[in-house]
Amino acid sequence: MTPPTHAADLPAPGQSRLPDGVTPLEAIEPAEARARVEAMRAIHAEADPSALLPDVDPRRIPRHIAVIMDGNGRWAQERGLPRMFGHRNGAASVRTALETAKAVGVECLTRNSFSRENRKRPEEEVEQLMQLYLTYMDGDRSVLADRNIRFRQIGRREGLPPAALEALDRTMEATSHCTGPILCLAVNYGSRDEILHATRELARRVQNGQLDPGAIDESLFERSLFTADLPEPDLLVRTAGERRLSNFLLWQLSYAELYSTPVLWPDFGTEDLLQAIRAYAGRERRFGGLSPASDA
Repeated sequence: MTPPTHAADLPAPGQSRLPDGVTPLEAIEPAEARARVEAMRAIHAEADPSALLPDVDPRRIPRHIAVIMDGNGRWAQERGLPRMFGHRNGAASVRTALETAKAVGVECLTRNSFSRENRKRPEEEVEQLMQLYLTYMDGDRSVLADRNIRFRQIGRREGLPPAALEALDRTMEATSHCTGPILCLAVNYGSRDEILHATRELARRVQNGQLDPGAIDESLFERSLFTADLPEPDLLVRTAGERRLSNFLLWQLSYAELYSTPVLWPDFGTEDLLQAIRAYAGRERRFGGLSPASDA
């Protein structure tokens, strides 16, 4: 088996992904594909989908990929290691997925980091996960800023340890000036809780006379969610062969394409993400309508 490619194997910022440099726009056909790459490069100047995905039309690359990372504990147990070793090794795959997504022009990568349901795990593991979160924030804060990556967090602040909130706020501030791709972490997040939170907020505005109930539509509701300023996910990737949504982005994933892979998250490398994007690009998205070729 070919070992997974991780972030260290990808070009450093400023390095070309092609011997002669980043693919020039004029070499990309048709014009619509060229326009799509131009839009990608407005966010990340070195986005070059043709280098890593020459077989995929740039117009078929998802703008937003959501990831449910499964298999960290299983990966560790298979090696006779404590579960936390799996979580720590999984952090390398997060960096790989982010760098790969950025390189092919993906605008946003959202991953589940710590769900509200994860609080049901043993107290020691919960504490270790929070410590890993702090380590990631402190270790990658300057890297995110240097690579022009905007950091976002969705989920409840209430219930997070003060140290975690402080690390979160420092990272948000450090990347607030960044204009590039977005890394969004779902921390202390549950989708049903998010939907209830949005519903209560709209009900409060109605009760206070600030909002006509008849004005509530999908657009207004979406603006009340934690993900208000993010594009809807186009693709959901779930590792370790699992096929559940697990209370993750239930509203936002309404029309996303779902991709499940048996690969455990710590083994998830560049080629695995590229394969998920290829699978996405090969699907026909109808959003409830009919295929253009259908006579039905």
